[in-house]
Amino acid sequence: MPVEGRRDSRFGQLLRRGFTDPRTAEQLLDSPPLRPVATDGPLLDALGATADPDLALRSLARLVESLPAGERAPLLDTLLAAKPLRDRLLGVLGASEGLGDRLARHPDEWQALVAFETADLHPGTAEFETALAPATDPDTLRVRYYRALLTIAARDITGTTGFAETAAELADLATATLRAALAMAQREAPADAAACRLAVIGMGKCGGRELNYVSDVDVIFVAEPTEGTEEGPALQAATRLAARMMRICSDTTAEGTIWQVDANLRPEGRNGPLVRTLESHLAYYRRWAKTWEFQALLKARPIAGDPDLGAEYQAAVAPLVWRAAERENFVPDVQRMRRRVEESIPAAHAERELKLGPGGLRDVEFAVQLLQLVHGRTDAELRHATTLDALAALAAGGYVGRQDAASLDASYRFLRTVEHRLQLHRLRRTHLMPDDEVELRRLGRSLGFLGEPVEELTAAWRRHTAAVRRLHEKLFYRPLLEAVARLGGEGQVRLGQAAARERLEALGYGDPAAALRHLTALASGVSRKAAIQRTLLPVLLDRFADSADPDAGLLNFRKVSDALGSSPWYLRLLRDEGAAAENLARVLSAGRFAPDLLLRAPEAVALLGDPAGLRPRERSALTQETLAAVRRADSPEQAVAAARGIRRRELFRTAAADIIDAFPPEGGPAVEDPGAVLDRVGDAVTDINAVAIAAALRAATSAATADGAEPPTRIAVIGMGRFGGHELAYGSDADVILVHEPREGADEQQAAKAAFTIANEMIRLLQLPNIDPPLLIDATLRPEGRNGPLVRSLASYAAYYRRWSLVWESQALLRAEPVAGDADLGARFVELVDPLRYPADGLGDEPVREIRRLKARMESERLPRGADPTTHTKLGRGGLSDVEWTVQLLQLRHGAAVPALRTTRTRAALAAARAAGLLSEEDAAVLDEAWVLASRVRNAVLLVRGRPLDSFPSDSRETAAVARYLGYEPGEAGRMLDDYRRTTRRARGVVERLFYEG
Repeated sequence: MPVEGRRDSRFGQLLRRGFTDPRTAEQLLDSPPLRPVATDGPLLDALGATADPDLALRSLARLVESLPAGERAPLLDTLLAAKPLRDRLLGVLGASEGLGDRLARHPDEWQALVAFETADLHPGTAEFETALAPATDPDTLRVRYYRALLTIAARDITGTTGFAETAAELADLATATLRAALAMAQREAPADAAACRLAVIGMGKCGGRELNYVSDVDVIFVAEPTEGTEEGPALQAATRLAARMMRICSDTTAEGTIWQVDANLRPEGRNGPLVRTLESHLAYYRRWAKTWEFQALLKARPIAGDPDLGAEYQAAVAPLVWRAAERENFVPDVQRMRRRVEESIPAAHAERELKLGPGGLRDVEFAVQLLQLVHGRTDAELRHATTLDALAALAAGGYVGRQDAASLDASYRFLRTVEHRLQLHRLRRTHLMPDDEVELRRLGRSLGFLGEPVEELTAAWRRHTAAVRRLHEKLFYRPLLEAVARLGGEGQVRLGQAAARERLEALGYGDPAAALRHLTALASGVSRKAAIQRTLLPVLLDRFADSADPDAGLLNFRKVSDALGSSPWYLRLLRDEGAAAENLARVLSAGRFAPDLLLRAPEAVALLGDPAGLRPRERSALTQETLAAVRRADSPEQAVAAARGIRRRELFRTAAADIIDAFPPEGGPAVEDPGAVLDRVGDAVTDINAVAIAAALRAATSAATADGAEPPTRIAVIGMGRFGGHELAYGSDADVILVHEPREGADEQQAAKAAFTIANEMIRLLQLPNIDPPLLIDATLRPEGRNGPLVRSLASYAAYYRRWSLVWESQALLRAEPVAGDADLGARFVELVDPLRYPADGLGDEPVREIRRLKARMESERLPRGADPTTHTKLGRGGLSDVEWTVQLLQLRHGAAVPALRTTRTRAALAAARAAGLLSEEDAAVLDEAWVLASRVRNAVLLVRGRPLDSFPSDSRETAAVARYLGYEPGEAGRMLDDYRRTTRRARGVVERLFYEG
């Protein structure tokens, strides 16, 4: 075939392979450097698969020509024989003119792409440090840096790594480079290096391990003097080292530049000192820092220099970052920052700006960071420096819908990949989409759009930016509820979107998006139900916002409304009875216990609208209702289920009254004294549990006898501990002992067997799995404890106490009081034990010493490991145990002589001891205050958490809710803890003087 024919044929082949200038391509292929491979089909195919075949061929020709003649063959032979090298090298040359220029300058660097070991596929900082280690001067460091960059680009272009891995590798390479530069600076100035500890904190995308190919590397410097060096000289030395390190990376030489090191995120920016001590940093952040500075610190990460100092810095600033959302005007500050960024874009560039424009990268980053700062206060799982990791955590935690998160993730990856390809082309910092068709074509092909690259790229870009903008507005602006707090002309709420997030954030809602979903579900539409909800919501939202957990209040309100929304009386009650709506809001936002009870029986909402509805019911009325339900039941299990339902309702009544301060004495003014309220709660919970036990005992007795016959024995349940003392907290166990007495003429063994069967059945029925708060029976205070019989006859108790009773049992019997079962038997049990608990001759020296030894042993052995003795309400210093043992010692010693001391109630006994002159007014007041406070804290913790805890919660929001229950204002949880420690510390002083010394 003639030469011209061969050329025409190759011309067509080049056109089909994507060359836009096939004539020039033919000339290059016919040039001496490339002639040996000019006809190789796989080579031409590989060139055609690159982003820019013309560029790839030109750069390859320059590379081969730059090699000495004797070194060209190995490259060409390897290029022809090894597809991996061919794809890597040509892929890079077709995508990056900048790296092509570097290879032409250092042609032997192509060998870095020959083979990647397994360990090289995903290198980290350590591997890059090894690669840079031979560099002993700045120019060599530049050469080594670009060699490493070449390998990153090759993996990226060929798809060995994705965007996230590439960005992490670039950040790790930057980290290794900074470490090498700092080491050079330290070698150049050993005296400066010896005078200070210097840590380099990575910020921005370097700190987040999501760096671009060409980007400033943002850093902050922190330093401390070494031993023997004054702070001033040490900071001067550190400043010189930091400045030299920056110049090594930023200076331009014959080998080019690496990147600019930017320290403008430091306190005071350009106007502040380059290097500060850790304390100076913290002082600035605590007093002067703006919201955006805490947003920037989200990505702070130690990357070079002294690792211990870097870790100290990170640990010290982290709490400040996660409290930033609590700052006044936090959300408006973030929004204003975002608007300023948008306004700074030149109008001509706004539609082409990948980073700052509408639907650009900043939209994703700002939305993610705002949600992190708002929700990361309480959810440590959100505290990621990397955008995609943080987005995934937000989705996993339910703060962003999974579909929305997946869309943002895909768009962010696409936009960042476009940014990478743009920067890789000429190794220049840019975020502008090109408007030149040739450049758009190359960019599109680099992203895999090989059909119609320009059209496909443009369509994908528009699609992703539109999705980002839509989701950004949804997450960052729209779900805000400013209008919900405003009433329209007809007294109804205007639901709006414009400022909802700001309004809800200002009200204290931690998850405004969820709040808006609840509000939309409650109030959207034209139904009468929605109209009433729109009337109610302003009051309810304001009341929820006044609580420690507004989100929980709104969520619970939606759940109750979903359960009762079709009941005509429900919304009418809330609308027409103003107190009902306000009471409901307070109950629903006060914690978990009361809302959980209400959600299991939503009809109990009706109690909140009746002025007398929250008054605790008398035990006799409760007993009558409960036993009637037991008699109607078809089985013991159904009987106890009915009793549990009544117990649930009454616990809700009591908890609601406690939460909203609705404990008026019968016919009297509202109770304001916390101690009086506590007494009413203790009485109410004691009565509720006593009735439930009586119901279970009745059901168990019926199950154990046939045809309604009487069992051969009578049983009484004796309350012990707080149960007998009418001091039960919401989550307290019911301490009991069980006593029986054979009926006249009954066989004693048969009676004992029947008593054991009934007692076991009673406990079994109470322990059946159910959704209600458990009523745990604890009978270990009986004679011989767990090793003794569960139930004894009255005669057996008399024999035991006469022969074997120990002083601690006499002390335990101080709280013994009949609570259920045969009343006459219970009274005779009390007569039996009175001489034990109120000994006629008082208490001798040895029993007193024994009680003190038991108390000391309990203090040393029973306090849970790791518990703070200053805040443990039961066993801590000045807590419940301290006060109760002190009072009980007085009762044991003086109860026989002072009839008023013969009470099972701690506060009543304390008042009697004071009246009898057994302790001073001041000491009695100190002990009473501490006991009431510790008891109220236990109740508050249970109301807030839904389960008991003998100390303050570790969760800050729960602690804040406890503080609100105790009457503290928002933000005073710290003062609450201080007050508690002060009150109990004073009580402990009295206890040590009266109990251990008196």
